[in-house]
Amino acid sequence: MEQCPCGTGLAYADCCQPVIKGERRAETAQALMRSRYSAYVKVETDYIFETTHPKHREGYDAEGTRQWAESAEWLGLEIVSTRNGGAADATGEVEFIARFSENGEPKAHHERALFKREPAGWLFTDGKAVSHQPIVKALKIGRNDPCSCGSGQKYKKCCGK
Repeated sequence: MEQCPCGTGLAYADCCQPVIKGERRAETAQALMRSRYSAYVKVETDYIFETTHPKHREGYDAEGTRQWAESAEWLGLEIVSTRNGGAADATGEVEFIARFSENGEPKAHHERALFKREPAGWLFTDGKAVSHQPIVKALKIGRNDPCSCGSGQKYKKCCGK
């Protein structure tokens, strides 16, 4: 049993393969995201094009996409979060990290992918790279400052005990 590259733990034949082969639709935006990742792993790049919304296909480089999919070593997909994208939603957002290696150098692609549900099913519309957020130093609360929990008491009499 070949495990699905998308990370669900299911067999590829029961998970993303039927979606990629057109035997069934992706029921959610996350399922489409997972199947698109698996399509890169399996070099099913026509599927990547077909599941991109027609209004967002301009400039698609089919040959470059195929070459990249073939040359990368795919290391795993992590779904960070999902917003909407269910069976009753019109749009969805899936934040993910796709890990891969190019020329032996490990890399990660962190993105918020946007999806739209059309009558024919879910389609990818756009993606925005997620950059690393700077670490913000927490403000120090003084003993006599109001407690940050909102109790109205001084910090030393509340959470600072």
